[in-house]
Amino acid sequence: MRRIKNIIAVLSVFIGTISSINTYGAENYPSRPIRLIIPFGAGGGSDFMGRLIAQKLSEQFGQSILAENRPGAAGLIGTQMAARATPDGYTLLLADSGFTINTAFFKDPKYDALKDFDPVSVIAETPFLLVVNPGLPYAVNLKDFIVAAKAQPTKLTIGSAGSGSGSHMTGELFRLRAGVNMTHVPYKSAAPALLDVVTGQTHSTIATAIVTLPLVKAGRLKILGVAAAHRSKLLPDVPTLAEGGVANVNVSNWYGILAPAGTPRPVINRLHNEMMRAISAPDIRDRLAQSALEPTPNTPEVFRKMIENEVQRWTRVVTDAGIPQE
Repeated sequence: MRRIKNIIAVLSVFIGTISSINTYGAENYPSRPIRLIIPFGAGGGSDFMGRLIAQKLSEQFGQSILAENRPGAAGLIGTQMAARATPDGYTLLLADSGFTINTAFFKDPKYDALKDFDPVSVIAETPFLLVVNPGLPYAVNLKDFIVAAKAQPTKLTIGSAGSGSGSHMTGELFRLRAGVNMTHVPYKSAAPALLDVVTGQTHSTIATAIVTLPLVKAGRLKILGVAAAHRSKLLPDVPTLAEGGVANVNVSNWYGILAPAGTPRPVINRLHNEMMRAISAPDIRDRLAQSALEPTPNTPEVFRKMIENEVQRWTRVVTDAGIPQE
């Protein structure tokens, strides 16, 4: 009995020591530069968001946040790198909606969206939009477009930024909910997909507001619906897909920060608090608004539940739409 008591006493001291170390580390966090992995190349939405939040957090922490582009394999390379990093708060991941899509689209993404990461917060999101060439006879509204698609199975085309992309999966979800059989045309990015809709080579595409609005304002594209439960604050005059008769297609491209699983909770809390401060800053909100992005910060717990729900949704879409995994 005495031996057991001694063991318990030693364990208590050990646990207390570890707790003290974690608390001390959090109080002094960060004491050196932080690496923020952006799993895509320079110039895109993720790069913009990663560098914007890195700069603001650097100012607040008084410590450098180094944005590091690690593109390749639809974001898998950078994401895998972050998953394998030491969970001490000094390596973070800038994730977007592809983070959850990849777990459903790829047979072996080599990371688990829930087990390998600790969420911190979403930064902002932008809605996906269904757009068409305004000169098409069925471009008046979404209902006319759906009637035309049903009358001509496989004839109408819908472009995307590539197989497995957010625009592709949102298009598949739209097709399933609308009950239409359209032909998917994958491109290497959103820009050529939009260009072919402008020129009439493709009938429609799904894209985010950030790349679509300039063409809409120029009269070269028309938005038929927003993939959101409610009208976007960015586009108050544009109806949702549900208003056009296609319910439950609520998809946005979000950007958020995650840490490798096992990062001490005090560090996650410090990161979260500083992110809330950064996202609420007027200069950050102005920059987001200029890029058609809406601030949508949340708690680590809400972010985790969101990831869980998205993984389940995209897994069902891949199965129901008969999309072959890569």
